[in-house]
Amino acid sequence: MNKSSTPLHTETQSGALINEKATRHSILSHFQRWEWLLVILIMVDVFINMRMSPYFLDGRNLARASSDFMELGLMMLPMVFIIITGGIDLSVASNLGMCASFMGLLFMNGTNIWMAALAALILGVLGGLLNGMLVAKVKLPPLVVTLGTYAFYRGIAYVMLGDQAARNYPPEFTYLGQGKIPGTLIPFSVVLFVVMAIIFTLVLHKTTFGRYLFTIGNNENASTFSGVPVEKVKISIYAISGFMAALAGLILAARFGSTRPDIGNGMELTVITTAVLGGVDINGGIGTMGGSALSLLLIGLMRFGMGLVNIQGQVQGVAIGLLLIFSILLPNIARGFSSKSIKLDRQNLTAIAIFTAIFLLFILFFFWSRAPIITAG
Repeated sequence: MNKSSTPLHTETQSGALINEKATRHSILSHFQRWEWLLVILIMVDVFINMRMSPYFLDGRNLARASSDFMELGLMMLPMVFIIITGGIDLSVASNLGMCASFMGLLFMNGTNIWMAALAALILGVLGGLLNGMLVAKVKLPPLVVTLGTYAFYRGIAYVMLGDQAARNYPPEFTYLGQGKIPGTLIPFSVVLFVVMAIIFTLVLHKTTFGRYLFTIGNNENASTFSGVPVEKVKISIYAISGFMAALAGLILAARFGSTRPDIGNGMELTVITTAVLGGVDINGGIGTMGGSALSLLLIGLMRFGMGLVNIQGQVQGVAIGLLLIFSILLPNIARGFSSKSIKLDRQNLTAIAIFTAIFLLFILFFFWSRAPIITAG
């Protein structure tokens, strides 16, 4: 009796041990998620900003600052879709400028502001469709296509407005970028972003269309042979990107109260940085919308904090560029150390060395940029 029960007892112990290891691995994997690192970085950023400026936690300042990067968030949402499929869209900011300029041109020529806004949204979709057709149908590389339309769309914006600025928009339109929810400090643009973010999150993580995006990013050829409508999906996401760029252009024009042809110039770098920093693999196939939303918050708080201590926009641009390099290096290093056996081979050591050098360069550059402020104080 004892002999027959021994194997059963051993199997029970083995099963319990396996379950315990699986539970530990599950918990460890949960805390190794990229989003947790972003949460820690946000906490560190908030702490540093609190020490650097007593005005950081002011409710009005935070409300105003949050509305300042909602246009980035609106363009980031479809950028996550595009990068997950292994593509890129460098033309988002130029499309924004073209659509905002088109709306301004129509408004200056007597068109109703809402009709002009609708026409701008349609133009944005057409701009995205052009990118999608060239990428999906003509099979041109997304980098080359969107680099070309990056210059093309911005040039159209300058042709439309020249050296003029469209202004005197009606209050009901400027409310989109300047207004707040009645009785609160919450900007309308923040509510708009939250609603769109929820929709994009559900589409990415809960629908067949979202699964198509990951499948294409992991193996496009296999996706084609499996019956995934690769061309339709690609055209769709670039058209969505065009629509969201146009919508961001309307919000930005409403916030400024005017439109110039250079509106939104240079925002594409920050949009891409936000998506990649959020854990979206630049090679495609990996990414979450939650991580990208956290990275948007991190970048927004960083820029807000640097603005409070009078760090110039050019310096902030350098910081965003370094952050983009961080966002590409860090996931690779993290994946190397999250494996079962940590191997410090030449590739990992090189990545760590480069990361450390860039981090030190960022710190030195940050304090060098603040030197005149500290001296003046």
